[in-house]
Amino acid sequence: MPKRYSRFSDISTSEKILNTVFLLTIGLGYLMALINMYYTHQGRDGKPGLSIEDIVIMYHGSNTQTRLGSAINGIMEPNLKYKSDKEVILKWIHDGAEKTGYENNVAPILNRDCTHCHNPSINPALPDLTNFAGVSNVAHAGGASLPILVRVSHIHLFGIAFILYFIGRIFLLCDINVYVKRVAVVIPFAAMLLDVLSWFITKSISGFAYVVVLSGALMGLSMTVQILLSIYQMWFPNALIRRTT
Repeated sequence: MPKRYSRFSDISTSEKILNTVFLLTIGLGYLMALINMYYTHQGRDGKPGLSIEDIVIMYHGSNTQTRLGSAINGIMEPNLKYKSDKEVILKWIHDGAEKTGYENNVAPILNRDCTHCHNPSINPALPDLTNFAGVSNVAHAGGASLPILVRVSHIHLFGIAFILYFIGRIFLLCDINVYVKRVAVVIPFAAMLLDVLSWFITKSISGFAYVVVLSGALMGLSMTVQILLSIYQMWFPNALIRRTT
């Protein structure tokens, strides 16, 4: 029967190297995801930086601006080739965001300056600005639509779940209390599920934006602890022995 590993001391140096580069790559990927999230969501309230109000606008919507209006006044404004295009889009929104105005005035601007990123085939997490239906969803009051939340959440759940599973499989080789390990491997999954659930609740209850932030932070923190502790115990097992003797 094949050997069943139970601790890092049971695996070879080659496996330690493989595990380490995997964990470091995942850690770097998660850092890039945080940076992308910052640039994707910041400025929705018309102010620089990421705030809780940006999260509220993303999922719940704004009482004073549409999502497209908030973006044009904030994060998306530098992407417009001509400053006058901002007023064209805002006037179209103010006039009711009708299809005729979209086709004649707004679509050419968005196709030129925005759809290279706001395209479901390129970035499904961003609003679809390639057609009237997608633009209309963000040109009227309200946050992310239910179809968008469903699409993003199923991608999020499938992708993150696999990452957490492999990180957890490596973390289980740590030499720590078994009950601590059992709780530790569950926490990021629970935080991820709470995070996604909070998206849907925030659409109706804006105050749940705080839960979105806190659950996302908990998932990231628990992942970081598992990665760092796994790497530490893989390469410095004697340090742990000295601490416990």
